[in-house]
Amino acid sequence: MSGPPPPPDLDLRLVRYFTAVAEHRHFGRAAEALRITQPSLSRQIRNLERQLGARLLDRTPQGNRLTEAGEIFLPRAKALLRSAAQAAAVTRAAAEPTRVTVGYTTGVVVTPAVRELRRRHPDAEVRTLHVGLQDVRAALLEHRVDALVSRLPFATGRLDVTVLYDEPRMLLVPLDHRLAGRESVTFDDIADEPVPRLRRADPHWEAFWRIDPRPDGRPAPVGPLIDGLEDKFEVVAAGQAVAISAGPLAHGLRPDLAAIPLRDAEPSHVVLATRAGDRGRLVAAFRTAARRRLTGPADSSPRTGR
Repeated sequence: MSGPPPPPDLDLRLVRYFTAVAEHRHFGRAAEALRITQPSLSRQIRNLERQLGARLLDRTPQGNRLTEAGEIFLPRAKALLRSAAQAAAVTRAAAEPTRVTVGYTTGVVVTPAVRELRRRHPDAEVRTLHVGLQDVRAALLEHRVDALVSRLPFATGRLDVTVLYDEPRMLLVPLDHRLAGRESVTFDDIADEPVPRLRRADPHWEAFWRIDPRPDGRPAPVGPLIDGLEDKFEVVAAGQAVAISAGPLAHGLRPDLAAIPLRDAEPSHVVLATRAGDRGRLVAAFRTAARRRLTGPADSSPRTGR
């Protein structure tokens, strides 16, 4: 038993001719708009009707009107042409993009890679955009940025993520804290020290930066609820808590804070994230520049409080 006949291979040029006739309701005016002869347009419409196996237009003394089949086909024909145009536009943009936006989060320096990208692609528009720590994945998936350099952890679904370098984690304390003069500290040293909690934080991000639970399984002591990085500095300076930070963020601190290396803590991973499967020319070029130029923090020599 033979199966159903294969669907017709529609010629988009013929579909475009049909929509022009349907819009003008007149072969002569449609032919003029399309810059072809009227007899040629008539032949092309007949070819399309043969492909579809249905009459699409009826000639009347007043012009042309759509048949029932033509009324059904017209919105689908327009959608088909729109889809083809979008596919072509997206493909061209991926092959020869002229604009790229590079995102970065607080304390991460992308300038060396951005400068290289601009130097190698002088005709491209290269933008940079600061992105909040809680907004990394959304900024990429919503196409606000095309590539983003940040610190893990964050949700990585539908993203390609490459580790660029690691940073040590530091303990932040006020200058008059009992640990302020130490060369390094351990988890035992801060076993009872409260650590701030970030409001509306991703649970994985919160657990990493509070080291909660601690290696021995005990929960991190609960500290003040804060909204951002400056709040963290303030509650630490006020003696309400200690905090854990990446090395570069601990450098150039307020003068009333000290940073101490936190021994045995897993380092912070600085990564490049892009949308999964994005093979755009400028995204690929930035990926190459980031791997070459972003190999470590710009300055990782924190104050020690001594």
